[in-house]
Amino acid sequence: MNERYIRWHTPHLSRDFEMLVYGNGGGLPLVLFPTSFGRYYQNKDFGLVDSVANYIDAGGLTIYCPDAIDLESFYNKGIHPADRIRTHIAYENVIIHDVFDFARRESNRHQVAVSGASLGAYHAANIAFRHPDLVSHLISLSGSFDVSSFFDGYHDDNVYFNSPYEYLPNMPDPWKFNHMRIILGTGEWDNTRQESLRLSGILNSKGIPHWLDDRKWCGHDWNYWRDMLPHYLSTF
Repeated sequence: MNERYIRWHTPHLSRDFEMLVYGNGGGLPLVLFPTSFGRYYQNKDFGLVDSVANYIDAGGLTIYCPDAIDLESFYNKGIHPADRIRTHIAYENVIIHDVFDFARRESNRHQVAVSGASLGAYHAANIAFRHPDLVSHLISLSGSFDVSSFFDGYHDDNVYFNSPYEYLPNMPDPWKFNHMRIILGTGEWDNTRQESLRLSGILNSKGIPHWLDDRKWCGHDWNYWRDMLPHYLSTF
């Protein structure tokens, strides 16, 4: 696979930001987020990128692996919860205005696909639901979508509008997701299975089309995600 390391200064965080890219910019642009505590090279190190190498080598897929800053935002108990969520929003702005724009220019497409495992699936889903005009596909691998515990009981509008379980039930225009292919992958041994089932229930209540893939003999780990991601891509 063609691997590119990209580093740039982003005004949204006022510092440098790093990303790995796999592919030549052709095909479907897929932004793939790391899990909790993961860095931009995590999905490479654990073989998730290799699991879809055939799509990349064939020119049908380019994967963008951005860094994550969860240790500076959600897990940062040294700052006020209001600052934790503001830091998360700054990260989202990097993804929307830097990473997405880069991927869209390379692929000459208006929309990108997003995916991730565990907390990475939260980042993918939250951005997809908040910015549906920019996202064509959402692939959640054992998603963990409940972020309430990160804020120690604190709540404001920023927390509300970044908590899918809160804002999705009140969303007035679910039709804007009709173009998006949404896949929620989980399994009987997945310790976040109930979160995927809960999110699927909300989507069903809003009439938002999606596929809940609740697998037998499937848990919350990389070996399962390495099977799930290429299978889901094969259905596009």
